[in-house]
Amino acid sequence: VVFFILAWFTMKFVWPPIAKALDERAQKIADGLAAADRAKSELTAANQRVEKELSQARNETASRLADADRRAQAIIEEAKARATEEGNKIVAAARAEAEQQTVQAREALREQVAALAVKGAEQILRKEVNAGVHADLLNRLKTEL
Repeated sequence: VVFFILAWFTMKFVWPPIAKALDERAQKIADGLAAADRAKSELTAANQRVEKELSQARNETASRLADADRRAQAIIEEAKARATEEGNKIVAAARAEAEQQTVQAREALREQVAALAVKGAEQILRKEVNAGVHADLLNRLKTEL
C-alpha cells in the first residue's frame, strides 16, 4: 500500500516536473542541433559565395592584366612606329643635306677648275683674260665641267 501511495505521489507530483524538464532539455538539444545544421548550411553557402566572388575577382584581375598587357604592347608598337618614322625623317634630312653639300662642293670645284683653267690659259697666252669681258665664255666652261 505504501509503495502504491509513493508510486502514485511520485507519478502525480514528482514525475511531471521531471518529465517536463526532460522534454524541455530534449527540445533544447533538438533546437541546438537544428541551429547547428542551419549554421553549417549557412557556412557552406557563405563559403560557396566567397569562392564564387574570389573566382570572379581572379577572372577580373586576369582580364585587367590581359588588357594592361595589350595596352602596353599597343603603346610599345606605337612608340616603335613613331621612332621608325622619326628615324626615317632624320635619314631623309641627312640625305638631303648630304646631297645639298655635294652639289655645293661640285659648284665650288667647278669654280676652282674654271679659275685654274683661266689661270692656265692666262699663263699659256701670257696675257690676262678679263673675267668681265669673257664671262659668257667662263659660264659655258663651268657648265661643261
